[in-house]
Amino acid sequence: MGYPRQFVSLIAQLARLPGVSRRGAERLSLFILNMPDKSAKSLIKAIVSAREKVHRCKQCFNLSSAELCTICSDDERDRTTLCVVETARDIAALERSHRYRGLYHVLLGKVSPLSGVGPEDLTISNLLERLKGGNFSEVIIATGTDVEGEATANYVARVVGELGVAVSRIAYGVPMGGPLEFVDERTLGKAVEGRTRIERDDKSKRER
Repeated sequence: MGYPRQFVSLIAQLARLPGVSRRGAERLSLFILNMPDKSAKSLIKAIVSAREKVHRCKQCFNLSSAELCTICSDDERDRTTLCVVETARDIAALERSHRYRGLYHVLLGKVSPLSGVGPEDLTISNLLERLKGGNFSEVIIATGTDVEGEATANYVARVVGELGVAVSRIAYGVPMGGPLEFVDERTLGKAVEGRTRIERDDKSKRER
């Protein structure tokens, strides 16, 4: 491309980011190169600081700069309801709806056999331990509505239901086939309010 080796390396690194094409990485690289020194140094500092100080909350696996995230450490949150999501981005989306005031649990992904991801690869075992040691009356499942999200929701509903905790699924006001992070706040708020109870389909019930 006629670019210096260092610039080509920057393009290559940016192109590895999700959603960034090679052409987009080239534009970003040119923008960074033309930034004022102060702005460029601030960007570098922010990246280094986030890498060094941001980790997973030891309780819910949300992003946090302390041992517990701001939600888990908030005494004003409803500690009887627990919302199960795929990623920390889903928490941010639900928080923007201003309709849910309970706690969260991040699975760090979803069940996807084609990608080699099973229930044991997620934080489901941590979720069950948390439910056993807590005083939760309801678990709200807010995974995505794609095939993998639905499979994950069904699995979580089954194993949580075995503990005797009420399980509900957010209403299908959210668009089918997409992640929560792209859903607007009003739709998400209505989805939480209109959640439906998931009934257990155990052996004794089927025999009746």
